[in-house]
Amino acid sequence: MSVAPKLREVFVEALDLDGDVDVENLKYRDIEAWDSVGHMALVAAIEDEFDVEFDTDQVIDMSSFKVAVDMVTELQSKNA
Repeated sequence: MSVAPKLREVFVEALDLDGDVDVENLKYRDIEAWDSVGHMALVAAIEDEFDVEFDTDQVIDMSSFKVAVDMVTELQSKNA
């Protein structure tokens, strides 16, 4: 099962996004809410929702929704 739909919900909630934001094509700093503080809130929300833990490099490299999907998918497969 794809993590994208649930991850989209996490992005919307953590970054307090309007329904018209194109989350699937969102990149770090594309919007005001996804600044450094928003990034850390987003990382924490993803870790909580998916029961994963990002290392420092992954936190730094999470530059878009698409990258986040790949990271979460990879971490889930390692934990399975």
